[in-house]
Amino acid sequence: MSNKKAIIIGSGVAGLATAIRLAVQGFAVTVYEKNNYPGGKLSAFEKGGFRFDAGPSLFTQPKNIEALFELAGEPVENYFNYKPVDIACKYFYANGKIVEAFTDAEKFGKELEEKLGESATTIKKYLARSENNYNNIGTIFLNHSLHKRKTWFNKRIFKALGATKYSYLFKTLHRYNTAKFKSAEAVQLFNRYATYNGSNPYKAPGMLSLIPHLEYNEGIFYPRGGMVSITDALFALALKKGVQFHFNAPVQKIIHHERRVRGVVVNDENVLSDIVVSNMDVYFTYRQLINNINKAKDVLKQERSSSALVFYWGIKKGFEQLQLHNIFFSENYKAEFDCLFKTKTLYHDPTVYINITSKMETGHAPAGKENWFVMINAPANVGQDWEVIKQEARKKIIDKLNRILETDIEALIEAEEILDPGGIQEKTASYMGSLYGTSSNSKLAAFLRHPNFTGAVKGLFFCGGSVHPGGGIPLCLKSAQIVSDLVKTEKRAH
Repeated sequence: MSNKKAIIIGSGVAGLATAIRLAVQGFAVTVYEKNNYPGGKLSAFEKGGFRFDAGPSLFTQPKNIEALFELAGEPVENYFNYKPVDIACKYFYANGKIVEAFTDAEKFGKELEEKLGESATTIKKYLARSENNYNNIGTIFLNHSLHKRKTWFNKRIFKALGATKYSYLFKTLHRYNTAKFKSAEAVQLFNRYATYNGSNPYKAPGMLSLIPHLEYNEGIFYPRGGMVSITDALFALALKKGVQFHFNAPVQKIIHHERRVRGVVVNDENVLSDIVVSNMDVYFTYRQLINNINKAKDVLKQERSSSALVFYWGIKKGFEQLQLHNIFFSENYKAEFDCLFKTKTLYHDPTVYINITSKMETGHAPAGKENWFVMINAPANVGQDWEVIKQEARKKIIDKLNRILETDIEALIEAEEILDPGGIQEKTASYMGSLYGTSSNSKLAAFLRHPNFTGAVKGLFFCGGSVHPGGGIPLCLKSAQIVSDLVKTEKRAH
């Protein structure tokens, strides 16, 4: 048994992955979770015979999960299975055009050529550039701490800096895409990738053009059992590696003395530990657990990411024209983002995303019916009247879908749950309901995101979407790897 102890605050996907990695390092790991289930946003529920993934619905880069099982010496297939998906998303435009975004780059290029008049060669070049940027720039910045000197002496840093062009940093993603494509529809499609970290394509840098590589070059996948199966697999692996879990156990305070972490307070009891890793939003960690108001204020100097308004609908009919992932675009994307980030309101014609896992597993809905995860981007919670907004948004979404799908959605809804930014903050301790912590609405956003450690308290580390390298499942898993490497380095130093 190890005499080194590690405490993880929160069992989101990053917390689970960090627990596994530290257990493999030889730590006796204990996880404290305020909810009665693991997974954070990556959870699921059932209602009226329909099963819904509660949070993230897109699965890319399964290699991040496979790497954890390889590290732990466990066969991943005993815990987790997935399959590739041929169509990344089906796009419905306000002008009536419809595009199927194939995960095969060749077929995707032909689709945009046929439907939007884009050159298939242009699409292939864009995706090749996206891949090059990801491999040469993205990997060095996403897999390492930007706040440690040794990263900047990594031999790959020079290759990354050499591949970084003016347009990636000093052009917005929208300007970057406008220079590459001739159709407004293609620009809108590739602008959408800014939302993958809760950002505004009219403000976020062109560097985000590396994100499409994940879908069209590496592919998207569907995990058997739905997205919650990722949580289930990591939770089972953590238990196998001896990690101890305590649910309904919110941490009240992080104990630190002489700039060194000493443990945590849970249920009014001191629990001592050599290191503490917070998977809680970094703002709340400073504000509530350390009572460092100045550090908490520093976090808020950066703009918060967008949030989401989610309607979980049990639909008593099948829709053959829909895929696993579907997007119904607004007619004026810029106006929509102005509402989200400037006036903190909803646009009258929001872009609607629908995820339907019963397309992949019929058991997720009763026969002949579908489970719809219906989401629109929402502003961060600044005290808006969400009860009023929810009812207005519901009507706008239904009117839009009725028009495009030529049906009466209201009459088909037989089960419903709603999640708003306030609920997201309450359930997952994401400050202001922001899904990704801070946005990437500036060219320096990646460098300004909070590091995975703090110089103020030795032995305290941070993982998850509110810190480097960012939000979303792949980046949360990478944050766990970065924390693990930092802990390993600190262990060697002692």
